[in-house]
Amino acid sequence: MGTYQAPLRDMQFVLRELAGVDEIAKLAGFEDTPDVLEAILEEASNFASDVLDPINRIGDVAGCSWKDGRVTTPPGFKEAYQKFAKAGWIGLPVSVERGGQGLPQLLLGPTLEMWNAANVGFANAPLLNSGAIDAIELCGSAAQKQTFLPKLVSGEWTGIMCLTEPDAGSDLAAVRMKAVPDGESYRITGQKIFITFGDHDMTPNIIHLVLARLPDAPEGTKGISLFIVPKVLVEADGSLGAANDVYTAGIEHKLGINGNPTCTLNYGEKGGAVGYLVGEPNKGLAYMFVMMNHSRFSMSVQGLAIADRAYQSALAFAAERLQSREVGSPSHAPVAIIKHSDVRRMLMSMKSQIEAMRALTYVVAASLDLAAKHPDAAVRSEHQAFVELMIPIVKGWCSETATEVCSTAVQVFGGAGYIEETGIAQQYRDVKIVGIYEGTTGIQAVDLVARKVLREKSATVRAVIAQIKSSTAELDAADENRRVIKEQMTNGIRLLEEASDYLARASSTDLNLALSCSVPYLKLWGIVAGGWQMARSAQISALNIAAGDTDPFYAAKLAIARFYADHILSQALWLHHEIVHGSASVRTLTPEQFRLDRKLLVPA
Repeated sequence: MGTYQAPLRDMQFVLRELAGVDEIAKLAGFEDTPDVLEAILEEASNFASDVLDPINRIGDVAGCSWKDGRVTTPPGFKEAYQKFAKAGWIGLPVSVERGGQGLPQLLLGPTLEMWNAANVGFANAPLLNSGAIDAIELCGSAAQKQTFLPKLVSGEWTGIMCLTEPDAGSDLAAVRMKAVPDGESYRITGQKIFITFGDHDMTPNIIHLVLARLPDAPEGTKGISLFIVPKVLVEADGSLGAANDVYTAGIEHKLGINGNPTCTLNYGEKGGAVGYLVGEPNKGLAYMFVMMNHSRFSMSVQGLAIADRAYQSALAFAAERLQSREVGSPSHAPVAIIKHSDVRRMLMSMKSQIEAMRALTYVVAASLDLAAKHPDAAVRSEHQAFVELMIPIVKGWCSETATEVCSTAVQVFGGAGYIEETGIAQQYRDVKIVGIYEGTTGIQAVDLVARKVLREKSATVRAVIAQIKSSTAELDAADENRRVIKEQMTNGIRLLEEASDYLARASSTDLNLALSCSVPYLKLWGIVAGGWQMARSAQISALNIAAGDTDPFYAAKLAIARFYADHILSQALWLHHEIVHGSASVRTLTPEQFRLDRKLLVPA
């Protein structure tokens, strides 16, 4: 399988034309972003292709190992991480005051995409660092910031979040980890499981952000606190001291992302790990959501990235693989399969959805910056509402779409794709986790429906749909492509509105009606929102063509947006039917009836 090559032209198009990097440059501290954009993308692309890509397959095949409570990462990972940290990539969006580069969140779109496409097993380590930095910056004490942030920003240490327990998976109300006061610190006891990069050999210290309960904590999510638990204790002068009472009991043997250790961590086997309370007691879940929302956005980019890697592999294979004669050709010689119509359909399907995902995630990244730094409070509030609506949508829709894209890539390879040596199977295995960790697609969908449709009474939903309507109305239908795109967008918006209204009505009589088809509703949102960005892309490209620009890039943009309208946006109709007419049938079987076919029928 060939070396990953970042799609720099498309990334720049989205950043400049759709995500509005020039608007981001008007925010305080971000003025130089357009000037450094190209250089950053080039350097990131080189690092992805030259450093991370060569050890991607090694990470998958060799995997991580565990022995006597210690984890060893695959060959080359430690050295790659040291290069990554030295290059300053971890501090890209961190303020200059904290030792970072002070660049906008918008640039996390393309850089995260490159890291994850080149080597998703490696990429989770620095990704989690960013979330830990954000949580401590927002919620930590001055002393905690001084002690931990410089080392995290430089990459000398890594940070992780520790939520899941054996009996508390996605239901964090069931967390039972204990934290007992011990002077100025706390003694932490209990077990966490499925902890990504919970232990490794790439840095001398790992900063665990752990959810636990104080002795007098109330039950449920209101009784969870957040603690910093270093793997190695830190002395007053900042040097490393004794090992903390944290033991890595093992690592998981997974379907994919084998270069990424997923650990079981035991705290307090020798009396209690030393931990430090972050912020106020019993507010840990709110603080942890700082990291979680950061990670959920990053997961949407991760899905996009793996999908693009799979598409690149499928495209290269289709251009080289000779099989069967071309329809309509007098020659009987086999041709590259990219000349066959169904292969073209598969490649177009992959490419169109990847471009839609890229555009939507980068636009959300721009809103993260505007929500944080715009001088007008009303504008900040508007973008924050947009971000909170879109995070579950991009996380859920991009992860599900990426899984479909990777499956299609295997199909392009045919039988060769089912063989590990060709490499495409790794992308299929790796991508599956994206729809599971940091909240499954079902959890994202419930969040979307319960908060944005029901609790908010669709206020943000209506506001964003109005924005999509306005943008669609501006689409010039002067040519056939844009006319069809506008028609499909108009239809998709109508179906999305009707589905939203139905869910609001259904919840008043039976909440399960609203939740039964929450995942199709999330997918409907993703398809329409992705179509919104593709329509904008089509308009910009058509205007450039009309102005005399003969660059085939714009003609391809227009063609791929038309394909998306015909083949992807058109799915809105059956998703609408599934939501509005199919919710009730989801719960027609009792739990017992699911098992009736296991009994033998006895003749009368």
